[in-house]
Amino acid sequence: MNHNVAAAAAPAAAPAAAPVAAAPAAAPQVASEAAPVRGERREKMKRMRLAIARNLKDSQNTLAMLTTFQEVDMSGLIKMRKEYKDIFQMSHGAKLGFQSPFFMASAHALKQIPAINAYIDNKTNEIVYRDNINIGFAAATPKGLVTPVIKNMESKTLAEVEAEFAHFAGLAKQDKLSMDDITGNTFTITNGGVFGSMLGTPLIGSTSTAAALGLHATKERPVVLPNGEIGVRPIMYLALTYDHRLVDGREAVTFLCMVRDQVEDPRRMLLEL
Repeated sequence: MNHNVAAAAAPAAAPAAAPVAAAPAAAPQVASEAAPVRGERREKMKRMRLAIARNLKDSQNTLAMLTTFQEVDMSGLIKMRKEYKDIFQMSHGAKLGFQSPFFMASAHALKQIPAINAYIDNKTNEIVYRDNINIGFAAATPKGLVTPVIKNMESKTLAEVEAEFAHFAGLAKQDKLSMDDITGNTFTITNGGVFGSMLGTPLIGSTSTAAALGLHATKERPVVLPNGEIGVRPIMYLALTYDHRLVDGREAVTFLCMVRDQVEDPRRMLLEL
């Protein structure tokens, strides 16, 4: 028999079995599930810290932040406080500090330059101007940094500002601030000077505000006096971060100069100059 015919007549061989697919490699464990790295420890972020982080990043991604600077000769304010702090406390039951005059000077400047007290509504592309001036300030609590708000600053006296400042600072230390106490600010003041900061650029912490003022440490520095001589004066650097979409450089610089002038000559606060 022809071998070719016999081969054709023979039953076809069974096809070879398909190779078994290799089992997928186990996914690598994420770092948080892995054994702790030597010299490191992990802890969950607290809800307040997470909320602050989201607001700061949202603000940074939305606003066109720019910072301008100014210096202030604190001699006049130091002299006024030294002369009147005791009688001020006896009369009003509140201590006369260095921060409240900056609140007063800022409120005066915000009335003159309303764009810095406004904000852009990004959903409607409208500028929202406010009649009230509500100034928030940074305060430490057991859970983190918060910003109590002194509301209606446009009608507050220096004594009222000092009383509210002390009240909120006390509540912050006891972790007893309410939600109403820490919301509604239209402007913010931060004071890194209490920790020794020489200069910094404050961040605007919300898309519903257009600026933040940073105060810093007062240091003795050489300056040129009005008579042309060199003298030593207590100088503080100020920093104003603002939303450049809404506030122009001219307005920002004018604001800082107005604050500087009132702090250097506190009589201007009384005269609203």
